[in-house]
Amino acid sequence: MGSVIGSDEGRSDWRRAVLRRKPVSPTAQDTDAGARPLERSIGLFRLVMLGVGATVGTGIFVILSAAVPEAGPGILVSFVLAAVTAGLTALCYAELASALPLSGSSYSYAYATLGELAAFLVGACLLLEYAVAASAIAVGWGQYLNEVFGALIGWTMPDAISQPPGRGGYVNLPAIVLISLCTLLLLRGAAESTAINAVLVVLKLAVLVFFAVVALTAFRPANLTPFAPLGLAGIGTAASTIFFSYIGLDTISTASEEVRDPARTLPLGILLSLVIVTAIYLLVALAGIGAQPWTHFAGQDAGLAVILRNVTGTAWPALVLSIGAVASIFSVTLVTMYGQTRILFAMSRDGLLPTLFQRVDRRTRSPNANTLVVALFVAALAALVPLDVLANLTSMGTLVAFSAVSLGVVILRRTRPDLPRGFRVPFYPLVPLASLACCLALIAALPRDTYLLFAIWIGAALVIYAAYSQRHSRLARG
Repeated sequence: MGSVIGSDEGRSDWRRAVLRRKPVSPTAQDTDAGARPLERSIGLFRLVMLGVGATVGTGIFVILSAAVPEAGPGILVSFVLAAVTAGLTALCYAELASALPLSGSSYSYAYATLGELAAFLVGACLLLEYAVAASAIAVGWGQYLNEVFGALIGWTMPDAISQPPGRGGYVNLPAIVLISLCTLLLLRGAAESTAINAVLVVLKLAVLVFFAVVALTAFRPANLTPFAPLGLAGIGTAASTIFFSYIGLDTISTASEEVRDPARTLPLGILLSLVIVTAIYLLVALAGIGAQPWTHFAGQDAGLAVILRNVTGTAWPALVLSIGAVASIFSVTLVTMYGQTRILFAMSRDGLLPTLFQRVDRRTRSPNANTLVVALFVAALAALVPLDVLANLTSMGTLVAFSAVSLGVVILRRTRPDLPRGFRVPFYPLVPLASLACCLALIAALPRDTYLLFAIWIGAALVIYAAYSQRHSRLARG
């Protein structure tokens, strides 16, 4: 009998642990006794550039050549579907960010609304999302470096060291170099990193507009037919694959504790970033699809540069595009690595991960040890794992985190209707429920092998939670 009672008590303790929630207040600010705070050094312009920098480049510079063969010209609808889902979720992010300006993004929101275990699993999804996204982006750097080297000095790196596995490569050396450079910059602090990122984002937007203007001179309506050669299923699959292009929305909210006037700045930054990103994606995708048949995209490395070379018959426009892509991919890798370090920082400060990840450098006021661990993990993925696997895993992690945010809005409205909000989701509860439905639909369209890899990741996360996080949680310590 005693063992039964003990077992019941154990199950009760476990339920209390997994359901405990982080307290929220009108002035939500998460600090730990004796811990150094992060520096509030980011204004609206740098925040928007952070979001755009984390987003523009992934879907356009790297993944377009992989997604177009899945949907044909219907890729335009795929971008719209992804944008609508991202837009609905952006509204949810804006409300939660204005009410809970905490470092950790959807992980912290889930902790305040869904409970500790759900938050830990969302955090695991975010870590997967950022690590794999940074790796997937870095993979394409070597392709554009080869375009630059070929145009300037007539030499290119061999595929064995410049391509990802599955495309003729063994170890993607340029990706390792890129991640090392981003790491050195992040170690200097958030203020310097975001300032350099802003310059790179302006450069990349200018280059993409240049591409669209040139490519549209060769626009042929015949290239848009048949519009959906692989049917609605192909369009849905492509939308799921490219959804990781909207990861920048989440990156904005990871900076909550380093943003000035977060209740106002965060919602504005999220919505402005979404508008800029969607406009540039559709413009570039339409120009690219109109300039060459959709069947030519398959296996086309540095695809946008190739389109420009084919359109103009000269090398210099492709060189301009490739230089812009080199800068762009640097920017995206930088800010996605930044986002991952802040997720780890928040989870460690809550006691769910070892204290190593919350140590803040006295001079730069940035989590430097944390940054080095992230760099090693991301570099290994980028160097050794095929691109298509990385893209789909990123989409899964992103969509799960976005689903948690949509649910979080509904739960917080019910549990804390009195909590001041700098922004409120319009047409509540239709918008958060529609956002959740869209996320689940895109998850359903992902390939089966993605589910298997994701299940392995979540299984590992559950083991870590049971073995370490449950006992070391700050809430458990009271």
